[in-house]
Amino acid sequence: MVDRSPVGSAVEAAFDRIGDDPLNAFTSLDDHARDRAASLDAATARGPLHGWTVGLKDLIDHAGRVTTCGSSFFRRTPDASAIVVNRLEAAGAVVVGRTGLHEFAFGFSSENHWFGPVRNPWDPTTSPGGSSGGSGAAVAAGLVRVGIGTDTGGSVRVPAALTGIFGLKPTHGSVPLTGVFPLAASVDAVGPLARTVSDLAAAHRVMAGHDASDPWSRVLPEPRPLTEHLRIGVPREWITSAPLSSPIRTAFSAALDALADLGAEIVDLAAPLLEPWGALNDLMGAQVARVHRDWITDPTKEYGPEVAERLGRVLGISSDDLVDALAWQSQLIGASERCFAEVDFLATPTVAAQRKVIGDPSVAVERGEVDYRTALAWFTSMVNHMRTPAIAMPLTSGTGLPHSLQLIAPWGAEERLLGYAALLEAADLVGHRPPPTLPIRP
Repeated sequence: MVDRSPVGSAVEAAFDRIGDDPLNAFTSLDDHARDRAASLDAATARGPLHGWTVGLKDLIDHAGRVTTCGSSFFRRTPDASAIVVNRLEAAGAVVVGRTGLHEFAFGFSSENHWFGPVRNPWDPTTSPGGSSGGSGAAVAAGLVRVGIGTDTGGSVRVPAALTGIFGLKPTHGSVPLTGVFPLAASVDAVGPLARTVSDLAAAHRVMAGHDASDPWSRVLPEPRPLTEHLRIGVPREWITSAPLSSPIRTAFSAALDALADLGAEIVDLAAPLLEPWGALNDLMGAQVARVHRDWITDPTKEYGPEVAERLGRVLGISSDDLVDALAWQSQLIGASERCFAEVDFLATPTVAAQRKVIGDPSVAVERGEVDYRTALAWFTSMVNHMRTPAIAMPLTSGTGLPHSLQLIAPWGAEERLLGYAALLEAADLVGHRPPPTLPIRP
């Protein structure tokens, strides 16, 4: 007999929707979710996320469930959940399943060689972005209320941009990484995806907070309130050098005008150090190589072609390359701090191109065809190396898949960022629109 109590019915509805899902958003469903719903319905206390359905990226440990990392060979059944999962469940959330991702989170398309591609609810022939593509697709399609992803170079914000929802990359160290399989721990972050700013903020606040078991965990300063006169900086070199598509350039310009109409001062910033450089790949890649070095040379451990090729490249990063990359990162952090001495936030598009066809390694931009990773990561990857928070927000203007605006805040200022995002949502500058009805496929 189907449980129709409040949480039980929400979980059953999620299972029904996922069962008809043509998006391949989930790698597995959680057999324990119904028991969890029953315990919540019997409980007298209600947490801030009581009964919220959650899709959990399949590299975040959940006790008794298999973690695959989207790989052919990695299978771990942990005895303990990740700290973020413990906190979500303590707040009343119900994890209904594990969401698909780019293999080992090392990519931006979620076209997984082993599990098949995750599909975008706005156009199933296209990618929802990655690496947290399953979490983004599941939220955008209304399969779950909140998705949890990880973001090492944009892996929460890129799926948010490509599926028309909100995504938060928090300050590095503000959300514990304990129990999360690493890609590059010095820049990894765990962040939520949601259809509203309030849901995004509630999920983040539950997960955030110091954790003594995480060596990367930091205690953040007390949040400062929003100022009445906001200054939003547009980093000139970062924008000028970007491989932008024409629609995104137009949408970004219109968004800046709209921000000015709402009272913000738009400041053109000369910041030549805020421009992507190959050193960010060396800094991240050296850490990726450390995680995978033994496996990539083991013939019993098979990787998909794209990830294997990329791992082959990062294995060649030298100690000199790493030292140079660390020096670059130090300069980048200093440059961003100087920018934030002048402005409250930085504004960029979230992605430089929006339509990535499944199976096609290139995307179309004004200058022609470019590698999809270059276009999707252009505005997101540097933020991880700055270690600052950023939010991806769907713009309400236009038709079809919404374009996405990224706002970047100073270190530790995600509460101010979320507060301003809520004001923009209330003003109808940003907001979620449901994707068109999807055909149900076998």
